Amino acid sequence: MNCIIVDDEPLAREAIQLFINKTPNLQLLNSFGSANAAAKFINETAVDLIFLDIQMPGIGGMEFAKMIPAKTLLVFTTAYAEYALEGFEVEAIDYLIKPIRYERFLKAVNRAQFYQDILKADHSNNKIENVAEDYFFVKADRKYIKIYFKDILFIEGLKDYVVMQTDDQKIITAMNIKTIYEQLPQNLFARISKSYIININQITAFDNNTVNIRKYEISIGNAYRSYFFDEFVTKKILSR
Repeated sequence: MNCIIVDDEPLAREAIQLFINKTPNLQLLNSFGSANAAAKFINETAVDLIFLDIQMPGIGGMEFAKMIPAKTLLVFTTAYAEYALEGFEVEAIDYLIKPIRYERFLKAVNRAQFYQDILKADHSNNKIENVAEDYFFVKADRKYIKIYFKDILFIEGLKDYVVMQTDDQKIITAMNIKTIYEQLPQNLFARISKSYIININQITAFDNNTVNIRKYEISIGNAYRSYFFDEFVTKKILSR
């Protein structure tokens, strides 16, 4: 994956560059101390992945994130954990809290590689068929897969696709997250951010900012927090 770094701190850029240099599937194209310089570069050069600081003078990371091409993936880097939640509102695929450990960096890169593979593959013929009371069929890879709603752990939106995670598989279909949410049982599924829908019966733990489903930790978006707690936590989870 071709990547760039955008961070106003020279030491932070250097640290990420060292990580990139030791990661075989990454190629660093350039490193920038401001979003202004990076914006000009990505308009002229194809970039697969951006490591982007959030707090910067001039154009901040959040503002810059809205300017990147649709197929460019984004990983936020920040010294402030509270900013990580905002990252999911602009479809960042991950966020790294400074100081960054290489093991955590590599996890983000592997995640980016998985999503890039999705975007490059042809899933345009994958679609949902025959929605019933407790299941639907998904056409994927030239076959129909029966998926019971109860078995879905969560659904993640990625550009024009959704990834349905069950215990043992990921099913990818060409559909935006809003459309699939409208086809799901509203008493069983909750949208908790711009990019995530969760099965409330699969929740193992939660706090004000995150939901845990098995080994997965999913951030709650600021715009969805009140709805999630009012409609699902208070009425359906804690009332059991």
